[in-house]
Amino acid sequence: MMLTSPLDLAKELEDEGYLIDQEAATTLFLALALEKPCLIEGPAGVGKTQLALALARAEKRRLIRLQCYEGLDISKALYDWNYAKQLLRLQLAKTEDWDEIKFDLFSEEFLLSRPLLEAILSPEPVLLLIDELDKSDEEFESFLLELLAEQQVSIPELGTLTSKTKPVVILTSNNSRDFSDALRRRCIHIYLSYPSLEREISILSSHAPELAEGLIKDVCEFVAKVRKLPLQKLPSVSETIDFARSLSALHKEQLNYGDLMGTLSVLLKYPKDVAKLEERLKKWESETLNRR
Repeated sequence: MMLTSPLDLAKELEDEGYLIDQEAATTLFLALALEKPCLIEGPAGVGKTQLALALARAEKRRLIRLQCYEGLDISKALYDWNYAKQLLRLQLAKTEDWDEIKFDLFSEEFLLSRPLLEAILSPEPVLLLIDELDKSDEEFESFLLELLAEQQVSIPELGTLTSKTKPVVILTSNNSRDFSDALRRRCIHIYLSYPSLEREISILSSHAPELAEGLIKDVCEFVAKVRKLPLQKLPSVSETIDFARSLSALHKEQLNYGDLMGTLSVLLKYPKDVAKLEERLKKWESETLNRR
């Protein structure tokens, strides 16, 4: 589908259940128009991966996802050789010329495509999501530069393979480490932070329309306060939705500080954070009673 403006893109994403602000929509639109990789950065849980997934659906592109981790190497990300099939070929060709066999063994017939090569070789347009790139090391980051700049990869035995369908490339990062200037220069950047109160209310209303309006507003205001605390992990948007649904399951139509014990582990994932919030709740409840 040909998108003619950031507004069109925002509407397509909204139809796929993702609400994006005007600034991010404009930046993402430009990345698509210029056929440049888009690096989406921000804290965990702000919707970086979900934006890529929604974009793949909106653009009707098959999603190819590479989940990064420490120690990720070319054999897991780009390609490997089918050693069992090569061995069988050797066993069936003992009388053939070795030079001919060697050439045959390292042909595409024996190649195992990993996500990066699969995206390059795909005959149909795809969206390549390189998720949490900051978890990989600098060596792997350097390896990506050719793909990001020229949409091609080099395999010593086969030469350079260039994409025919130009995949949309989305990279995400939780900012656990910084990237090189070389990688940043090849990308257009979006920084996603936690949504404003108004936007989170809209997101929650869209994803959980069965919830009472008063409960949605109360939960979003509460989560906004929680995110100001010095916690190990601040609650994500998806955890806000789960928390609101949990209160609804307990037949709550509004949020009361005194009724939250036992529910906070839905919102926070570390016991120390839960304990810290429980202490703060006592203070907030006291302050609320004093104002009455």
